[in-house]
Amino acid sequence: MTTSEWAYPFSSSTDPNVDLSSQDAFNEGAPYATFERMRREDPVAWCKEEHGRGFWSITRHEDIMRLNKDAKTLSSAKGIRMEDQSEDEYEARKTFQETDPPDHTYFRMLVNEAFSRRSMAQYEERIRDITGELLDKALAQRELDATREIARELPMRMLGQILGVPEEDTRWLVDKGDALISNADPDYTDFVVDKVDTEEYRLLPFRSPAAIELFDYANGLLERIRRGEQVGVLNLILQPTRQGKVMSDDEFRNFFCLAVAAGNDTTRFSIAASLHALANQPELLEALRGADHSFLHSAADELIRWASPTTHFRRTATHEFEYGGKTIKEGDKVVLWFISGNRDSEVIDDPYEIRLDRKPNRFMSFGQGGPHVCLGMFLAKLEVRVVLEEMAARVARIEQTEQHSYLRSNFILGIKRLPVRMTAR
Repeated sequence: MTTSEWAYPFSSSTDPNVDLSSQDAFNEGAPYATFERMRREDPVAWCKEEHGRGFWSITRHEDIMRLNKDAKTLSSAKGIRMEDQSEDEYEARKTFQETDPPDHTYFRMLVNEAFSRRSMAQYEERIRDITGELLDKALAQRELDATREIARELPMRMLGQILGVPEEDTRWLVDKGDALISNADPDYTDFVVDKVDTEEYRLLPFRSPAAIELFDYANGLLERIRRGEQVGVLNLILQPTRQGKVMSDDEFRNFFCLAVAAGNDTTRFSIAASLHALANQPELLEALRGADHSFLHSAADELIRWASPTTHFRRTATHEFEYGGKTIKEGDKVVLWFISGNRDSEVIDDPYEIRLDRKPNRFMSFGQGGPHVCLGMFLAKLEVRVVLEEMAARVARIEQTEQHSYLRSNFILGIKRLPVRMTAR
């Protein structure tokens, strides 16, 4: 496999003892050497935390899959990020991601059809039009930041389609979403969560004041829906469940913040990682040319595995239990490192190689196997696949021209800047 000086198949860091609780742990890419050591030596590891009470790290694919399914033992209801939260904090910030079955199941059933493979397929033509427009612009420029000009633009513009908001609002919404989910990166927020005092915002999603503006916007959407307007898929989540339960206004506002942040960032960084791979391994772009439908689906899955944009989700033990020779106590935080599972050689052959035709591909970037599997999974896969198809059809060559940079976050792994040169076919 030929790679350029900017293609890190592992990471530029070979430190096997990176502090995974640090927001700086992924600044040079994923600390794969650390995950390798943990899978080999201590797959159920107790990790100290500088600003917290510590947590268990689960790093093997098999263990992550097994524990991710067990919502009775490991609850999502006390937060899904590593940070400690008080009861009033996680109650105030709660979305359906921070609920367990059966409540989670009831609300999920309301929106599952809207985000199903069949429903998402109707957007393919629109995705292709937008992608073609973005690539034509990029090819005219020749040199560009591929994350900003392509990877960010496509999911941002599709966000408006899905949520039923005006396209002219989407850039503002995504800027606010970035301030939320990228709350540890000073390039995206003035309220860096581990650098400044965010106590006054502790009841807001991601402890970010950007949530206040998004809440105001969500209130306007609520008014539209109550006037009888159809607002994208948002009307669906306000329908009563079979048990008569209705999402509260606070829950709706939190859901909207989640949709704006997570609905853009993870797809953006999957596309950015895909473009980075194509720029540094030109044989991948050649392999996509003339590929059949099955190959392109496999290629999208493989590049999403490679990207692993959501590094982990946290759960909380509901009772004391034994696992992997360790005693996990009630209330302990348990972190499932999906990014480690995606590089576990016990399950995935040659996990540091990109194999576009990999089948089966037991990747877990979407939290597969558990009740919280990503709602936007089919949309993300569709967007990545279309980008790959259109790149193969329109682009003769893509080359990285300068060093890329990563998002400062231990929750989202993303290439936030990717300078490239593109040549048309």
